[in-house]
Amino acid sequence: MSDTRMSEQERQSFLADLHVGVLSIPRQNGAPLTAPIWYDYQPGSEVWVLVGKNSLKARLLSEGSQVTLVAQQEAMPYAYVSVEGSVTEICRADKDQDTLPMAIRYLGAEMGAAYTEANAANESLRVSIRADRWLTVDYAKTMG
Repeated sequence: MSDTRMSEQERQSFLADLHVGVLSIPRQNGAPLTAPIWYDYQPGSEVWVLVGKNSLKARLLSEGSQVTLVAQQEAMPYAYVSVEGSVTEICRADKDQDTLPMAIRYLGAEMGAAYTEANAANESLRVSIRADRWLTVDYAKTMG
């Protein structure tokens, strides 16, 4: 069988592309909380996400928490990057530097601005995640 792993450059480029992520956060009792989430990543930096200040995600996270974020390509040929990492920082999200750029990334300029304004009263936290381990698959590599 062909080697389907991505190179470092391929995985960083894939993660930087636009995908809805799936974040998994451990719980002391029971299965981990696993939920879709918007994320941002620039090659060579940390992954970051926004969570509602009063959300279950926010209550479960703390600096040092071990989490997993998966981004996948849902169209053929299938591919994914899974980042297992540690939360390095949790801070209040800035509307102009964090929330608006994230909304624009996923919704475009006009809808992103409208989304940000409509949710201005909902305080968010910015959570930074250091990648400690990467798992990758690119099934395009199995196709000649």
